[in-house]
Amino acid sequence: MITPQEATQIINSHLLRFANEIVGLNQARGRILQESVVADRDFPPFNRVTMDGVAYSIDQVSGENPEMVIEGMQLAGEPSKTLIQHNNCLEVMTGAVLPSGADTVSPYEEVDIREENGKKIAILKTAPEKKGKNVHPQGYDRSQGEELLSVGTWLGAAEIAVAASVGKETLTVTQLPEVAIVSTGDELVPVSEQPEPYQIRQSNNYALKAALSAVGATARFYHLPDSLEKTTTGLAEVLENHPVVILSGGVSKGKRDYVPVALEQLGVKKLFHRVKQRPGKPFWFGIKDNQNAVFALPGNPVSTFMCFHRYVQPWLERSLGAKATATRWATLSDNVKFEPELMYFLTVMAHPSEDGQFLAKPIQGHGSGDFANLLHCNGFLELPADRSHFRQGEAFPFIPFM
Repeated sequence: MITPQEATQIINSHLLRFANEIVGLNQARGRILQESVVADRDFPPFNRVTMDGVAYSIDQVSGENPEMVIEGMQLAGEPSKTLIQHNNCLEVMTGAVLPSGADTVSPYEEVDIREENGKKIAILKTAPEKKGKNVHPQGYDRSQGEELLSVGTWLGAAEIAVAASVGKETLTVTQLPEVAIVSTGDELVPVSEQPEPYQIRQSNNYALKAALSAVGATARFYHLPDSLEKTTTGLAEVLENHPVVILSGGVSKGKRDYVPVALEQLGVKKLFHRVKQRPGKPFWFGIKDNQNAVFALPGNPVSTFMCFHRYVQPWLERSLGAKATATRWATLSDNVKFEPELMYFLTVMAHPSEDGQFLAKPIQGHGSGDFANLLHCNGFLELPADRSHFRQGEAFPFIPFM
């Protein structure tokens, strides 16, 4: 057996590379950017008014008599107007260009406006604090030509808004592979069927497909019976059509666990089988001609779930070209004891405490077959193998699955 750290190193040294494609902005959410997006002009592109009020030159305002004739109005979306008299002002709306000759804005709340001899007069009730008040200067956020989004960025709502602001109607992103999800075992029946007393419905495949949607990948289901011939034939088809294959079950030491034998007969090179961890000890990983990556996960639901989030999802994100993310940590809310010399992936419910600490409450189920226990959890806490006692208040790596 190898350690989880060794398994991670082996997996991450065998990334696949997928082609790029161009998608419309409305289809880009959740994808991995494969081009640099730069500012086509300054952010903001002009001196921008940030509050409704009046704009004027602060040097022209008299402290004893802060009255100014209002020459007109500068609306958002209009070309910049110019003050005719330097000691006058213009009414301005939020988002408008700051009029030429003005450098400061006082909001309406700080101004009295009256009519006198057919003219509108603005009287400042509060002296301006400084030049440039309520003005967002041109280029203050970003400069023209500056990189806004780099290669490897996950595209969320904010990133798409920024891309739209610089006129990017399309973006270059990584193509998403169709992942094969392969369930095994004669005890499994489709969800639509009523199982016999000795059977169970398929569920791991649905869990894996739902989890894959977090990285935008699509999936196709396959099922293999407990037969070496049919397993080998079925996997040959799967490997022909899918670069990424995730199997669930058939990898332990049972007399009808044919997956490792079938994969090796098909030329998939085994890189490891069995990892010093609980759950998920029988985990198998291999590569075929640098064209297929095969993750053969143990069939127990919690084992499948943990191995996907701990190993498969980070590998897929890196293969898609995403930037590496920092490890999350959470603090144990209770003492935990675990005797075997294995890394223990403890199911927990993690949440912020009132003092801002990220606490992980152990929710220990009834083994790796107790997938209903996952309903009360939102991740795993990674407890090292060289210890058996883990104290309340200690922090460990946290693997979220919600």
